Amino acid sequence: MKPYSLALVAALAVLVSAPVRGDLRAPGEWRLTDLRQLTFGGENAEAYWSPDGRELVMQSTRPPYGCDQIFRLPVDEPGEVRLVSTGTGRTTCAYYTFPAGERILFSSTHHAGEACPAPPDQRAGYVWALYPEYELYSARLDGSDLVRLTDNEFYDAEATVCRRDGSIVFTSTRDGDLELYRMDADGGNLLRLTHEPGYDGGAFFSPDCSRIVWRASRPQGEELAQYRRLLAEDKVRPSRMELWVANADGTEARQITYLGAASFAPFFHPSGERILFSSNLGDPDGREFDIWAINVDGSGLERITTAPSFDGFPIFSPDGSRLAFSSNRNQEKPGETNVFVARWVEEGKAEIQEGPADRFARDVAWLAADEREGRGIGTAGIEAAASYIEQRFRELGLEPAGVEGSFRQELAVTVAVTAGEESGLGIDGDRYTVAGNEFVPLAFSPAQAAVTAPVVFAGHGVSAPELGHDDYEGLDVSGRIVLVRRFVPAGEAFAAPEPERRYGDLRYKAWNAREHGAAGMLVADLPDAGAAAESFAEAPLPRLQADEKGDAGIPSAAITSALAQRLLAAPAGEVELQVALSTVRKPTHNLVARLAAPAARRRPGVVLVGAHYDHLGYGGAASMVPEERAIHHGADDNASGVAALLEVARELSRRREELTRDVLFVSFSAEEMGALGAHAFTRTPPAGLRLDGIVAMLNLDMVGRLRGNRLAVLGSESAAEWPEVIAPLCTRLALRCALSGDGYGASDQTPFYAAGIPVLHFFTGTHDDYHRPSDVAATINAAGGARVAALVAETVLNLPGNDPALTYREVPAPLPAGDVRASGASLGTVPDFSDTEEGRPGVLLAAVRPGSAAAAAGIRKGDRLVRLAGREIRDLNDLTYVLRSSRPGQQVVAVVERDAGRLELTVTFDEPRRASR
Repeated sequence: MKPYSLALVAALAVLVSAPVRGDLRAPGEWRLTDLRQLTFGGENAEAYWSPDGRELVMQSTRPPYGCDQIFRLPVDEPGEVRLVSTGTGRTTCAYYTFPAGERILFSSTHHAGEACPAPPDQRAGYVWALYPEYELYSARLDGSDLVRLTDNEFYDAEATVCRRDGSIVFTSTRDGDLELYRMDADGGNLLRLTHEPGYDGGAFFSPDCSRIVWRASRPQGEELAQYRRLLAEDKVRPSRMELWVANADGTEARQITYLGAASFAPFFHPSGERILFSSNLGDPDGREFDIWAINVDGSGLERITTAPSFDGFPIFSPDGSRLAFSSNRNQEKPGETNVFVARWVEEGKAEIQEGPADRFARDVAWLAADEREGRGIGTAGIEAAASYIEQRFRELGLEPAGVEGSFRQELAVTVAVTAGEESGLGIDGDRYTVAGNEFVPLAFSPAQAAVTAPVVFAGHGVSAPELGHDDYEGLDVSGRIVLVRRFVPAGEAFAAPEPERRYGDLRYKAWNAREHGAAGMLVADLPDAGAAAESFAEAPLPRLQADEKGDAGIPSAAITSALAQRLLAAPAGEVELQVALSTVRKPTHNLVARLAAPAARRRPGVVLVGAHYDHLGYGGAASMVPEERAIHHGADDNASGVAALLEVARELSRRREELTRDVLFVSFSAEEMGALGAHAFTRTPPAGLRLDGIVAMLNLDMVGRLRGNRLAVLGSESAAEWPEVIAPLCTRLALRCALSGDGYGASDQTPFYAAGIPVLHFFTGTHDDYHRPSDVAATINAAGGARVAALVAETVLNLPGNDPALTYREVPAPLPAGDVRASGASLGTVPDFSDTEEGRPGVLLAAVRPGSAAAAAGIRKGDRLVRLAGREIRDLNDLTYVLRSSRPGQQVVAVVERDAGRLELTVTFDEPRRASR
């Protein structure tokens, strides 16, 4: 660079002295007051505040410079615009370093030549230039002590700074695409934040630096090909960009606008929960840009400016009281863009342009509020939720389709099972009961049963001739009480998940004992023969909890290892096994509504859209923190599904004339207890409805955490036509859908699939708040949930017109969950259930928990785990088995695929935790 002096800077300074001409606001701009114009003439934009709020730094094209240079601009006192950059080349995107603000960060091409780089040819359409000569620099406020932070042959620009630690987020083409990166203030510890094809740029940190917001394009098909052609020419066409939000490390990325416009320059409101941005939303010609605001969940869209032409680059002052922005208003001549500052008015009623995300957010917030008590069966909160959904059905013009002309279908469910004092085990005059923590009746026992008989040991109680194993061979257990071991025998034959689940299931063991003539069953966890006592870790006794499958025909109980070994030591005498169970049953309701297709277009059959509305109440056995009694709000599980169901109903009501089949909307209860509401519906459908008349069941369960626009569409193998129906709709709605699976799963679609109905389950994936009190409305991506609802509505409208519409595919019912050891080990990873690479072996990781074994080993989000502890990992079942058969503290090798290569990483397993895999 050429040296220059402060005197030269002073000589080149431009005095800010032109007067303000009356009220510069346009009608409706009530958020702005005391609006002042700070520059007059030329092109002035991207003005960012100093930490003390006294000045701005901006890029400006003004004489004698032929293209943008960086200047400091005083805000409150008349003064000079002072040059910061070298005065040569082209510069862009200047930002004060924080927290002290003693330096300014910007991008410049001056090292490649004094002249301005040639502007791009616009004859083929408007494009932005991505000058590969742009490198990041920092300098003192007077432009001295210029330090180069990047040094390569790629575009490095659009840099901003965290106000807390000074770290930098910027955009670069260094990996072949326009991606976001983060680095320390000195350029160290570079981390790539985005990984999807398309433009990622213009990022800003939230006030606490925990999140970032940026603009992005996600082109597909021919648009993607065109994007890549332009990128190869160092150009980009910013015709359609949307806003995204993520954690500051790039995780949990989610799109928050689906406006179909050129939206850019997002900046966080001081609260960190709202974002201001520029967009040409609503202008067919794409020339009218205004400043808008939106919540971080995609709701609450509000127009801030209304002046003709361009308003953009909104930036709040550090104290949040003022807003700086650039505008074409009050021009001296066409083409001028100037910097303005206004006082921000927070108080007042915003004129929200309500859309699907607003309705989705409002419904989730109501259903997940503290007052709903976690919507547990038997609470006043779930009854209030049922009434709320009924009212919403009425407002949407849906017809009641429940029992006797109502929206309701009642079912009674068992909410608790208790063991009476008479329950127990008598041995030689000693009695062992539940109170002593040595004996627990199993819930599939008869309600009242007693048997006195000798005890016979029957190994694991397994008869598996296909595996060459039968614990009952040569045993006569008729009329006796069998004592069997929990879990399955050791060895390769039972090592895979299928036999482990099938033969480890306690109900199976009771059935097998009954089939062999046993009068009762006791189960216990026992050490292997010859095993050292210190190596045996006894599994806790199973919980006594409701079992809606009915009794297994013989009294059964679990006992401790010590008690079982007493029986084994003296097996000849008789023991008394007595079970007395009492159940508490409470009523709850499915909510059923119908939307009729126009008579002239109606085809046979109905489409059912479902979502359960119950949750865990105050916790309990199904909670990830079962020892904690607290409201489990269930915002994602499944207030999100209900909100989506209501939005589907609204959209289809609006487009009723397009319907060719009636649509049933069902909000199920008691899903958390085993899809009991859905089972009740399929066993006894409301009057006038035949199960064989249901064309398809579309289930919405946990659709509130859409990340990266990745959506799991489960059950796509339940009908031959599903892929050709769903795939184009996903593309149209910019959703990255992973289609997989039969119709079985842990949700309400299962009984419908078992009844011969094609199903789909829409699911946005797991997260650390699952079945915890922290699953609250503030964590929901409302824009994403509304997008899923749009997909479901389009699915209903685009079902094939033939009869039958779909070709049902049958697969065997899944195995029982089984009684498997809760011991084993934890890795601390979260699988990506929306993995789009169907058929590729391994488990794609959606997240790695901080402080976990995986994190300590260097395993990252986005890795594909393919081997662990010497075992091939082809899918989630393989991973589950390896972890169950491992132990905490064990050191193994994990093999992951990352960036087209394979890495071997050493892992030391953690103690198991219920939320980990």
